[in-house]
Amino acid sequence: MVATNLALPGFGSLMARRAAGWPQAVLTVVGFALTSIFGVRFITWFFQNLDMLYGAESDPVESLIAMWLNVRWALLGIGLFAVSWLWSLATNAEILRSASKPETMKKPPVLS
Repeated sequence: MVATNLALPGFGSLMARRAAGWPQAVLTVVGFALTSIFGVRFITWFFQNLDMLYGAESDPVESLIAMWLNVRWALLGIGLFAVSWLWSLATNAEILRSASKPETMKKPPVLS
């Protein structure tokens, strides 16, 4: 469950039957979708506008504004995924803390 939660935040929490897994999984899926869709759009836009961004007569402020307008949704997706990952990390710690120790870890009785 711990490895699943680190790879796909929320799904390991659901396997451990934690209610916090549902919002974590939603944040993960939405963040991944936003990053994928708008990341591809940004990369396409970037290569189509290389002359505008790095040309000899390009305005740096105008270039930064245009870049921000095209990358902001992809960055939002990365942020959502990061929040879900950190939240699942905290849930992992809670799951591991609440797990009972196996019988083999307890001390054997003292024989006299």
